[in-house]
Amino acid sequence: MANKITDLRSAIEYLKTIPGQWAETDVEVDPWGEVSSVYKYIGAGGTVVRPTKIGPALQYNNVKGFPGRPIVIGLLASRERVGHLLDYDKDRLGFLLADCVQRPIDPVLTEEATPPCQEEVYLATDPGFDIRKIIPASTNTPIDGGSYITMGMAYAQDVETGEKDITIHRLCIHTEDEIAMFFTPGARHIGAMREKAERLGKPLPISISIGVDPAIEIAAGFEPPTTPIGYDELGIAGAIRGEAVKMAKCKTVNAECIANAEYVIEGELIPNYYVREDRVTENGNAMPEFPGYVGPAYPNTPVLKVKAVTTRKNPIMQTCIGPSEEHRSMAGIPTEASILMMVEKAMPGRLVNCYAHPSGGGKYLAILQIKKSQPSDEGRQRQAALLAFSAFAELKTVILIDDDVDIFDTDDVLWAMQTRYQGDIDTIFIPGVRCHPLDPSERTEYNPMIRDTGITCKTIYDATVPYNLKPKYVRAPFLDLDPAKWLPNY
Repeated sequence: MANKITDLRSAIEYLKTIPGQWAETDVEVDPWGEVSSVYKYIGAGGTVVRPTKIGPALQYNNVKGFPGRPIVIGLLASRERVGHLLDYDKDRLGFLLADCVQRPIDPVLTEEATPPCQEEVYLATDPGFDIRKIIPASTNTPIDGGSYITMGMAYAQDVETGEKDITIHRLCIHTEDEIAMFFTPGARHIGAMREKAERLGKPLPISISIGVDPAIEIAAGFEPPTTPIGYDELGIAGAIRGEAVKMAKCKTVNAECIANAEYVIEGELIPNYYVREDRVTENGNAMPEFPGYVGPAYPNTPVLKVKAVTTRKNPIMQTCIGPSEEHRSMAGIPTEASILMMVEKAMPGRLVNCYAHPSGGGKYLAILQIKKSQPSDEGRQRQAALLAFSAFAELKTVILIDDDVDIFDTDDVLWAMQTRYQGDIDTIFIPGVRCHPLDPSERTEYNPMIRDTGITCKTIYDATVPYNLKPKYVRAPFLDLDPAKWLPNY
């Protein structure tokens, strides 16, 4: 059962028991471009350039330059697979996380003398220490700004209050002991912790855990206001599993790491030390991000000075494609939970479900399924959309549908927009609102009317039937029967 999963290895073993969810290859693969380009065809999905599809998670057993250090990609690149890994109905994962946010189980320090993540220890003071030779980081495309760690769980604590936070950042390996760490401006709690430490002239100790229980990777996708500063999202992962996440003290910095991670990077974010993100290639690129485009390299990126790398024996590297369905899972399912919680508090019983659609990378587009039970419910669907924008600031578009439309079937949603929507009366524009700087249309060269990169016009598309017209919009009533009588193998 999935509730036996405690780390990456047990997750892999569980997937091997489910047909179609796991694959391996012994053919040599080059980390520079090939790891992600192969998987684009196998199972990336998301906003990746077509052709792509949803497929199994994949392990490369023969990584060029890294013998005995396999790479796993796409572990969460399927909503069905996430459902298996969290042992929950894939269509109600947002409800699971909404519940777990409200009953967290705080992480605890392990009692093991040598936790699994510290079975092998590489110190920056060792002769020949070089993270580029220890960690098989890859690129998404051949034109990336460098090799990126894309599935690193960054964990740190406030230098004054001790409050802790876990989140995921893109991490570009630059030198033998330096990593550029990108922070979306004003959007992450560790970013706020770093800025405070810098104002005080202090480095911020931090750990980066790679290859962990997928429940942690999903929990790390939460953002404010659902998880305000001081809320440790590891508690959500604990609630999902019904037991606390085990942590370990780092070897070289005053920080904690995930005790059964495959790799752990220990280091400090150095105050007032910034570099261009593409220092390795100087080509102006970062890596592909969730909107589907290669993001521009950030000109002033904080630097993580690495003090040590610790690993399990025969560690497994985990990575993902930036615009893949995997990103939608990690960002989108927590988004769904946040919206469900916000709307339910304000309007109990009206929101049937919420889906952070893959075309928005789990951030830009949410579909809200609304139930109208009485005349006074008319108009509340639009209030729900406004609440969704409040719950998740990076949301750009909301589509509203009725409860007889399949929220997870894009064709059915588009059908609703063709038969239950008129552009001039059912479109609501909210201009001049801060959203997300990775959307290339949110730039002044695209729209001179906006005042800054990352400002957008948020939009509501109301494809719900007006309550007084519902009797005229009943879908054709087919028989409810089991087709197995006619096609037993269907």
